[in-house]
Amino acid sequence: MQVTPRLLNIVETAAFLGIAPKTLRNRLGPRAKNPFPVKPKRIGKRVLFDVKALEAFVDSLDTH
Repeated sequence: MQVTPRLLNIVETAAFLGIAPKTLRNRLGPRAKNPFPVKPKRIGKRVLFDVKALEAFVDSLDTH
């Protein structure tokens, strides 16, 4: 049985979106000039992103 994770870490999220992990990390800071629109979930020190929220974000992007 294969389980698909619902939450992705920064490296997995960056791969999912096709961007560099460093780009994502830079957009997560409290003083980021262009903050990432999807807010992460935090479990302890882990920063995780919900796949459903990421898919909704990608679907909302303008294709032109």
